[in-house]
Amino acid sequence: MDREEHRLTDDVDPVAATVDLYWIPLGAGARVVRLSGRLFEAISAGLHRREPRDLYHSALVVVVPEGRFVIEQTPVPDADGERRGAVVEGPVAARLAGRFRLFRYEVRRWRDGTIPDLAYAVASPVRVANDRARAGQLLDLVPTVPPLVWGRDERRTGEMWNSNSVISWLLASAGIDVGDIQPPHRGRAPGWHAGLVVAGRGYMSSR
Repeated sequence: MDREEHRLTDDVDPVAATVDLYWIPLGAGARVVRLSGRLFEAISAGLHRREPRDLYHSALVVVVPEGRFVIEQTPVPDADGERRGAVVEGPVAARLAGRFRLFRYEVRRWRDGTIPDLAYAVASPVRVANDRARAGQLLDLVPTVPPLVWGRDERRTGEMWNSNSVISWLLASAGIDVGDIQPPHRGRAPGWHAGLVVAGRGYMSSR
């Protein structure tokens, strides 16, 4: 199987329900993104007088009796979002820029979907729930993810909104305990705190 992409199509237990979290190194398989992330982290570490850490992007795999679903925030590659289970789109960098596909992201709830670079995941999967009600509630919440501007702090949480914000918002909003969830050793997940703060305020999309 191609190292860049794993398709999640194993048989599903008709009574099982699980929520698994994956930590994927930022820019795995994409040299430009990886270098940009390292530059961002070097600047952030310098400003905060700490050692640089490895940066991670998070994604979820949810298994319920109805099937297996991938939940992830990604760039919008084309107009066929329905095929990928895209249920939310939002702007990147600025709301006006979101008029152009290059500056939009999508949030996927993709049945039998794929996670690019899953083979690079570190200390994963992390089982965060095995409760059927919580898993179902999380899936129902995906279309209500707040479509905030990626890379901005519109809600004044102290962190930018990004893919980690989407995942932490979903977990917290579904009532899943996130208190012990941490990125891999010497790692950091920028945006995670932003999602928790926005969830705590009860904010969601009106879709």
